[in-house]
Amino acid sequence: MINDKPMMQSMMGERIWQLMQVDQEEFKRETREYFTRGYPGFTVKRVKYPIVYLQDDRD
Repeated sequence: MINDKPMMQSMMGERIWQLMQVDQEEFKRETREYFTRGYPGFTVKRVKYPIVYLQDDRD
């Protein structure tokens, strides 16, 4: 939980995970873009393979 809000868990494809080993900034950018398209109103808060933790910012 962050600020008393539960976080949602999700996953993403291996193509993006592979970027983590090669280019950290590109990995972060691709991860944010992926979840912005798929989960509008959610923010990526934590990443730990294979789970991505999202915070619901919709109010």
